[in-house]
Amino acid sequence: MHLFYQPDISTGILPPEESHHAVKVLRLTPGSVITLADGAGHHHQAVLKDISATRVAFQITSTTHTPKRDFSIHLAIAPTKNIDRIEWLLEKCTEIGVDSITPLLCKTSERKVVNHDRLEKVIISALKQSMQPYKPVLHPLMVFGAFVKQPSLPTQRFIAHMGATALSLTKTALPHRDYVILIGPEGDFTPTEVNLAQENKFVSVGLGPSRLRTETAGLMAVVMLNLLQEQA
Repeated sequence: MHLFYQPDISTGILPPEESHHAVKVLRLTPGSVITLADGAGHHHQAVLKDISATRVAFQITSTTHTPKRDFSIHLAIAPTKNIDRIEWLLEKCTEIGVDSITPLLCKTSERKVVNHDRLEKVIISALKQSMQPYKPVLHPLMVFGAFVKQPSLPTQRFIAHMGATALSLTKTALPHRDYVILIGPEGDFTPTEVNLAQENKFVSVGLGPSRLRTETAGLMAVVMLNLLQEQA
């Protein structure tokens, strides 16, 4: 099965990078059957029509739709100095199931900029590999204080940090809800950041007895919240 990503199916044309892959790498020809993911819950079966070196047109033959889950996970995490580790995290979280990701700029952040386009490509690649029906939304880098003060965040709000003595995330979160969880940089959140989060109704939680790297903590949080739904 040849799977391609096209968020705007109505164009009837593969995006440039996908067209190049279809023509130059896979060497597909008119009449070839492909599958299209739009990242919005649909997988489309299609037949290739007109093909040139830079343009591949298709015609949809059938569509399947996967309903959204009855919960959502928004992971807000400080990017690591080694961006490969965050790319790995985005790949794994996309495969497992996450709905939104916001890179956080914290007081002790080692990385203060991210290549948004590069991270989007990592997510799309993982979406295609895992056959997930929904593409996670990747938000722009955001300052910690501005993020936690957003009134639109879900009511199930958590902050995981090394000083947390509260119950674990799975014993604190309620199943089948919308969640947002904060994961700090290698130097952890500052006490001021923890206090600010708590003032904005974030609950301190633990992710287990071990001291985890940033990307491991992010993945652990996403896994725990996904498993919580199955145990409810």
